[in-house]
Amino acid sequence: MTPPIGSGDAPEGASDGRWSDLERPPLNGPALSRGLVTPGGLWTALDVVPTTGSTNSDLAARADELPEGTVLVAEEQTSGRGRLDRSWVAPARSGLFVSVLLKPGVPVERWGWLPLLTGVAAATGLSRAAGTDLSLKWPNDLLVKVGGEERKTGGILAERAGKDAVVVGLGINVTLREDELPVPAAGSLLLADAISTDRDTLLRAVLRSLEQWYGDWRTAGGDPEASGLRAAYEANCATLGHRVRAELPGERLLEGDAVRLDEDGRLVVETEGGGVEAVGAGDIVHVRAES
Repeated sequence: MTPPIGSGDAPEGASDGRWSDLERPPLNGPALSRGLVTPGGLWTALDVVPTTGSTNSDLAARADELPEGTVLVAEEQTSGRGRLDRSWVAPARSGLFVSVLLKPGVPVERWGWLPLLTGVAAATGLSRAAGTDLSLKWPNDLLVKVGGEERKTGGILAERAGKDAVVVGLGINVTLREDELPVPAAGSLLLADAISTDRDTLLRAVLRSLEQWYGDWRTAGGDPEASGLRAAYEANCATLGHRVRAELPGERLLEGDAVRLDEDGRLVVETEGGGVEAVGAGDIVHVRAES
């Protein structure tokens, strides 16, 4: 039996008591494990810890010894990380903070599709379980509409780990209230009028959707066309068709129209001068049309 991941010890300043906020009950770890860890399925172990620094870091540290399909969920993260080494925090039990260990066994050049695949899977699962529409902002954001305005409610971080593994982390704001938002552009499923904010139900839906999409993609050898992944991502991507500004490495800026994804999952941008450039890394800003 695989030992639990993460100590679960609460650092100084962490929330005290499993029920310190009665509107935010704890996840039912044993029930989640019974429902998701099944013979022949992708998920091989699922642990819920009260608090940790980063679920991604915890799994990455043991990537070579843990089996594929190990899932680590934290009720609270004290050193959560996003892309470009950005940090973020959220109140305990206000969201889903989960990382999964994957060992794809497909050509490494196709691993870049994993954060996009996770976005499609999360948006699909959450739309069904929460009853609210979600869209995708390339490359790793989940968006909801709050008062008609698109706001970020989730983010994805995929990192190479060990010899042949990838750790994919997913953070989703579930019950964040307006006065708890870290920035005005943030949102939550609660603020998007979700019909359900039960985190057990939402986590089950996300992981089952991820299992299905990952299985189809891996069976297709990581081919985004044969697995239907590229079509699904493009159909739900809020970035495509937008005027965007790409803040690229080396402090270079690129502005143009986001038109499609290429075979490697990069965003193809057409500039006013007629040029075309595929963007694989950097910040993407949706530029509002002038009135």
